[in-house]
Amino acid sequence: MELFGTPIETIYLTALIISGIITVLYILFGDVLEGVAEATGFLNPTLILSFITFFSASGYLFEQLTPLNSLLIIAISAIIAIILDVLLNVFVLVPLASAEESLVYTEESLKGRIGKVIISVPEDGFGEVVIESNSGNIAKPAASFDDLPIKEGSQVLVVDIKSGVLYVTPHESFDELLK
Repeated sequence: MELFGTPIETIYLTALIISGIITVLYILFGDVLEGVAEATGFLNPTLILSFITFFSASGYLFEQLTPLNSLLIIAISAIIAIILDVLLNVFVLVPLASAEESLVYTEESLKGRIGKVIISVPEDGFGEVVIESNSGNIAKPAASFDDLPIKEGSQVLVVDIKSGVLYVTPHESFDELLK
């Protein structure tokens, strides 16, 4: 089959190469286009590029390897591209978007967490506390909630947070109480 005087295989191959190049450019400079994805809502550039790539790759392969009619190949390629695009969206893009958000913490989420003093907290001054989390360690300035000095290496409980400073109190774990 020919389209605009060009064999359909050439059109498939050209679309595959162009979509591949645009995909690489999008990976490198995708942050610039993130506003487009947010503004349109449903027109995600990643899904559009992957659809074109899947469609052109399967169309080219079917044209080269099977004796099927070109219109049937277009229909089959479109169905394959839609299925693969949906799978990509559901199993890769949506979980990645959720994972990116889950790495972020708010100061309010630190209340009630247990940390370790890495720079001792003086009676009326500031020290530093590190809190371990799934996304890494969080080191924050700390002051004593009860205005009592807290030694380096002590376990502390975050009671309050004001202006980025953790207000902590000494904390003893259940194992330490049993000793």
